[in-house]
Amino acid sequence: MVKPFVVALVLATLAASTLAQEMEEETFPIAPGKVQRVVIVNQPRTYTVQGEVSVAGPIRQGSMVALRDVLVPPVGKGDTTRLVNAGTISTDGFVSMVVGVAGQIKDQMVKAGEVGAFLVPDDELTQRALEEHGQLLFAIEVKASTGSGTAPYFASSQARATVAFPRYRVLLFNTSDKTAAVNVYAYLSS
Repeated sequence: MVKPFVVALVLATLAASTLAQEMEEETFPIAPGKVQRVVIVNQPRTYTVQGEVSVAGPIRQGSMVALRDVLVPPVGKGDTTRLVNAGTISTDGFVSMVVGVAGQIKDQMVKAGEVGAFLVPDDELTQRALEEHGQLLFAIEVKASTGSGTAPYFASSQARATVAFPRYRVLLFNTSDKTAAVNVYAYLSS
């Protein structure tokens, strides 16, 4: 004779198993022919570095560029066709720069004025606007005052600018009445 307790236990286990199977099918229904949501997670590939890795010395964060002793005759700021081309400054890889001008008036001045530079992006559009219409697009300007009867040397305050182009042309002006030897200094930093 089978004890009623054992029979009840077997029936309870069978009922629980059937109920668990039904719940699993309800929780994750799979309907053939219907669109199912699938989530795929791609983990980044890991790279193995073998051998020794080292950095010798400090990592450079900046670079100094100087355009020296460019002779600039009297030419107004607005006379863009006559501005003196001092060269280019490559700014590729840098995010900011500090620019200044300094130099010397070559003779005794009678008329005070300004000596300075425009840094114009060396880009097709900006160069076309300058050549065809005399417009200085995106120009960075730095200038120094020169006074009559004062010392022949001059220096500007430093202009800070965000680098927006990989290369800039440097165009110089001189509103005094004598030729000036101009130096342009640019410190580029990352």
